[in-house]
Amino acid sequence: MDEYSVKFRPFAERMEAEGLPAVFVDTFAHYYEQLTAGETGLIAESAIEPVKTLLDADALGDEMTAVGESVLAKTAVIKLNGGLGTSMGLQKAKSLLPVRDRFSFLDIIAQNAIAAKTPLLLMNSFVTDDDSLAALEKYDALAGDLPRSFVQHKEPKVTRADFSPAEWPPNPQLEWCPPGHGDIYTALISSGMLHALLEAGYEYAFVSNADNLGAVIDVKILGYFADGRFPFMMEVADRTEMDKKGGHLAMRPDGQLLLRESAQCPDEDTASFQDINRHRYFNSNNLWLHLPTLQKVMDERDNKLGLPMLRNAKTVDPRDGDSTPVYQIETAMGSAIAVFDGAAALRIPRTRFAPVKKTDDLLAVRSDAYELTDDFRIVRKTDALTVELDSSVYKLVDNLDARFPHGSPSLIYCTRLKIIGDFAFGKDIICRGDVFLNNQSGEQVQIPDGTILEGEHVYQ
Repeated sequence: MDEYSVKFRPFAERMEAEGLPAVFVDTFAHYYEQLTAGETGLIAESAIEPVKTLLDADALGDEMTAVGESVLAKTAVIKLNGGLGTSMGLQKAKSLLPVRDRFSFLDIIAQNAIAAKTPLLLMNSFVTDDDSLAALEKYDALAGDLPRSFVQHKEPKVTRADFSPAEWPPNPQLEWCPPGHGDIYTALISSGMLHALLEAGYEYAFVSNADNLGAVIDVKILGYFADGRFPFMMEVADRTEMDKKGGHLAMRPDGQLLLRESAQCPDEDTASFQDINRHRYFNSNNLWLHLPTLQKVMDERDNKLGLPMLRNAKTVDPRDGDSTPVYQIETAMGSAIAVFDGAAALRIPRTRFAPVKKTDDLLAVRSDAYELTDDFRIVRKTDALTVELDSSVYKLVDNLDARFPHGSPSLIYCTRLKIIGDFAFGKDIICRGDVFLNNQSGEQVQIPDGTILEGEHVYQ
């Protein structure tokens, strides 16, 4: 038995004991072999070229709407729903968080799927599946006879020192991690969901993150995807300074599009990676898949799509910097753009990218700067707004709710809201222009009902 097989055997035994399917064990083995061979997954600036221009979704003609409507019945919606929202203090599926008019992310997603008459499928994790499916039981009108969900896999963390499976007796659950959302392609196979979709006559899938409330079916974009006979398409948006650390679209010298994530950038290329004038577009993680092509390519590649590996250096307990150093082997869903010949990218407006990653985003989405339409779309009504909250006070949802008991202030005419220190907000408060609240008093400051806030306010 060769050295690699000896090293991998403990991983295989651990994964099989957890009941993980052989197709995923084989996929993990593929990446583990790369890791032990010294692969880093890095993509040097010298190996790629910037993408200078792309077709704009707003420039698509009305004829694409007709095409989209003609294939809508062959289209499914898949939402990545594996996150717990622990960074905001949540202990259940993040998508169950009330986000707007007492509706949760999942309520809005379900109602939108009902309005679009498309089946809704969730890629859940082991920790979000039960709660999320229970929350969908009240929606009898959801279309289709397909299963409501399929479950993302989990994998062992790898000890950096000797490439052995990580062990952490104080909390054995921390020995495992998700394999990144690139696992969607393997999970579609191992769960039987891809087969079920094809058997039911579905040809297209729109995939996006559950926390991105701007990601809804757009029949004009669907029409463009179907009309172009693309195997894969990524929606991208213009990078701003806020987006410069996220993954960007690029191109190989042969013209094939690719996605480069921050974990794939060599340290010496950081300046180029973050140059938003050079690399103009970021991945919104709104993706379109041609399902028959996906099945064909997976068959050809023995169910290993061949996504680039992301080698993430962590500690086994992410809250303990002195715990065992580990690698987490991950892949990114959007990196499949480099796998499919003829894959496309489409520039979209920021209205299709409204993720809620922090309480800063949550406060904004709950305000009048966003509108919940009758067909359950979240529409941003201003492009100017940015919200920056003091993470030491407002990071957790419970703390945010306690300080905004009457809901978000009016932000429709606000360009920037920055808050440092502890404030409690009354009702009917209006923010206009740039608002900077700075509490240096050491005591909570009350903002009275009906206050109109403009400019800078320092409390000492």
